[in-house]
Amino acid sequence: MGPLPKKRHSHSRTHRRRAHDALTLKQLAKCETCGATYLAHHVCMKCGSYRGVTVIDVKNDD
Repeated sequence: MGPLPKKRHSHSRTHRRRAHDALTLKQLAKCETCGATYLAHHVCMKCGSYRGVTVIDVKNDD
């Protein structure tokens, strides 16, 4: 059996350790071509453009 802590950690010490474990929101950007929001550094799934240049063809179901 390995070493075990002699005493339990206090609530404040536990919360200080977990202070950096919070989830962050995904960074969204606005498409230059169609104005839709998309994940930063990704191709816009609505119009298929990246940084103002059409990269893929997207079928519209409109």
